[in-house]
Amino acid sequence: MLIVDDEKAIVDILKFNLKREGFSVTVAYDGEEAIEAVKRKEPDLILLDIMMPKLDGLQTCKIIRKEFDTPIIMLTARAEEVDKVLGLELGADDYVTKPFSIRELMARVKANLRRSYVKNGEDNGKKSLLSFGALHIDVDKYEVYKEDQIIELTLREFELLKFLATQKEHIFSREQLLEKVWGYEYYGDVRTVDVTIRRLREKVEDNPGKPEFILTKRGVGYFFKG
Repeated sequence: MLIVDDEKAIVDILKFNLKREGFSVTVAYDGEEAIEAVKRKEPDLILLDIMMPKLDGLQTCKIIRKEFDTPIIMLTARAEEVDKVLGLELGADDYVTKPFSIRELMARVKANLRRSYVKNGEDNGKKSLLSFGALHIDVDKYEVYKEDQIIELTLREFELLKFLATQKEHIFSREQLLEKVWGYEYYGDVRTVDVTIRRLREKVEDNPGKPEFILTKRGVGYFFKG
């Protein structure tokens, strides 16, 4: 587990509670240290503060995501929507707004780790390949292909695509998707779903403005058409 925050008081609280839950913890106090720590330690999950010296959390997230698919939970002291949206667009899997409850944070940490363990083969399930024309979703390998080209998705993007594809033609509200895909009592706003849907469309659709697979039912929600 990697904690990246320039506030020692926050780091100490996080470190204490994570160790109490049995996690091994590494600490970095700025973005540059974080990037080196990720390369050196290859942590299972990263808690990444946004407001930091040298490289801020958003820049750090972008750099890390280019090489690693490690789950990233952004920590922000500001409740501004732009921070949350930018973090998600740059590849973060989740975010928590300070001040946060330790109980909520631990729930999110464990939920993101569960998904990561499944992706890395530590939780074996049935092999399954979902095919929709040129789009193929390998549920077992956590891989998506289109025209034989692999599409790089974050863990959350894959989970959302898989859920919609396995429930095709069924319309889900944003609130339902938060509950079903995020997998725990989620305290974030529904904008999180919109951002993830937009990122998915940019990656899997030929024309994101006129999607073929991930469609919107105006005023209701989203559904998959295969």
